[in-house]
Amino acid sequence: MKKVLLVGAFVLGISAVSFAQGGGQGGGRRGGGTPEQQIERLKTSVTGITDDQTAKLMVVFQAAAKSRDSLMTAIGDDRSAIREKMAPLTAATTAKLKTVLNAEQFAAYEKAQAARMQGGPGGGGPR
Repeated sequence: MKKVLLVGAFVLGISAVSFAQGGGQGGGRRGGGTPEQQIERLKTSVTGITDDQTAKLMVVFQAAAKSRDSLMTAIGDDRSAIREKMAPLTAATTAKLKTVLNAEQFAAYEKAQAARMQGGPGGGGPR
């Protein structure tokens, strides 16, 4: 019985460490987080997002996460190849966001993205 408890505690500890390091959800490690996290971050920088827009954004971010994860799996750790292959994916996602957000919201999104890339307020900066 003690062995079973010990093994259970070990597995639970390993799981906790894995989730703490972002390994628990595939989309959470790279690319800005899970679709849910991306929407929450978007809502902090863009005002007036409706429930209808949130549903459409979820579809866009989920599709992007799926594409990003399959791309990362196929490429591995080759950073130059990742940058090269991610550029069209990012452009396509941005184009889809432009169709979901109104002009004011999209401008606020672009401003927040620029700040994020520069490491400014609301931005994660280099990783």
